[in-house]
Amino acid sequence: MAKNNNKQFQDADIKRLEFSLDELIRMCERLQQENSRLRNDQMRLKSERTLLIKKNEMSKTRMEAIVTRLKSMELEI
Repeated sequence: MAKNNNKQFQDADIKRLEFSLDELIRMCERLQQENSRLRNDQMRLKSERTLLIKKNEMSKTRMEAIVTRLKSMELEI
């Protein structure tokens, strides 16, 4: 009877361990997917940032040119 009882405990322990491993595997898969998505988002955001910096510089250059023209028009008046 004691052997049978030990066998039941071992089986229960094995089932719990299997369940825990399955949970860990699912968590790892979910984290890998999330990591991949975050890396893609990061790459997209870096590209977007680079583009916005270029646009900002272009706008700054245009504004400086406009200010310069306005100042020269002021002097002509």
